[in-house]
Amino acid sequence: MFDQTTQTGGEQPEARNAREWVKLLAAYRDPNTRRSVLELSVTLGAFVGLWGLAWWALSFSPFLAVFLSLINAGFLLRLFAIQHDCGHGSFFATRSVNDWIGRLLGVVTLTPYDVWKRTHSVHHNSTGNLGRRGMGDIHTKTVAEYKALSRFDRLVYRVYRNPVVLFGFGPAYLFFFQNRLPLGLTEHRQFWISAMATNAVLGLWLLGVYMIGGWMPLLTIFVPSTLLAATLGMWLFYVQHQFETTHWEQDENWHMHEAALEGSSHYVMPSVLQWFSANIGIHHVHHLNSRIPFYRLTEVLDDHAALEDSNRMTIAESFQNARLHLWDEDSRTLVSFKEARLIINGQT
Repeated sequence: MFDQTTQTGGEQPEARNAREWVKLLAAYRDPNTRRSVLELSVTLGAFVGLWGLAWWALSFSPFLAVFLSLINAGFLLRLFAIQHDCGHGSFFATRSVNDWIGRLLGVVTLTPYDVWKRTHSVHHNSTGNLGRRGMGDIHTKTVAEYKALSRFDRLVYRVYRNPVVLFGFGPAYLFFFQNRLPLGLTEHRQFWISAMATNAVLGLWLLGVYMIGGWMPLLTIFVPSTLLAATLGMWLFYVQHQFETTHWEQDENWHMHEAALEGSSHYVMPSVLQWFSANIGIHHVHHLNSRIPFYRLTEVLDDHAALEDSNRMTIAESFQNARLHLWDEDSRTLVSFKEARLIINGQT
């Protein structure tokens, strides 16, 4: 159990376990409709405005168009974060409003909303559970499982976990191809409808862009902004749970709230990056109570210093996590392939 301390008002610091934090954080769940509308309007307005500005720049400088589209990747990332909050029912008070805003944003983010909402729910309800891996997560094997693999299967896993694949080819594959089908949910009609409806509207939008401007707006605006936003999103998702002292348990010993607090990072970023990522770096709080709107996560940290200090990770520290690939159940740490080899050979 991961105990924390906090101090509110004139009270003495009080040790809290994960379940107590969940109850305490319920006070931050209510969204502010005006604030939500403002956050959505500013982000979507800037995204559309930069799209138009980049298209105008195409008339005299394709390089400037690409530069503007890369800046726009930040606003696209933020739109995905808003869609993420809609999926948790935390952005607006009404479920239907959350769902329809999420579906519309899903066209822009290339992410079928209902499919993603379901797989992300599985992620929240199984993160850190060794018995429920495979949907909505970055696949992670234990050292013992890796040891039992054939040479070929070890190679496949090593290729999958290679940073060039995870953060190079992976984002393009995920958003341009995998998201076009409701993989893992193909037996359910509603998820086919979500994927196909998103594809249809997305196709009409891109066809309209092509009919008006040809290939150049797609190649210099749509593709660069989407790829960079996808890559940034993949990296953020990775560092939120992939760090040395993260939390994994076998199913019989797994508890959701402990996994949320101990297995989710507090990714500390400069304020401008925190704004573009919609505070998603405060991930341990988000996993403790996913109904808290992103703009209230900083309020939680302001009120509870214990959570401010929990699982803190700087950007410099996060780059070290890209070398960690396997969970060692004995040391209860995420280790590199080199460290795993020493463990397997009995050299530790």
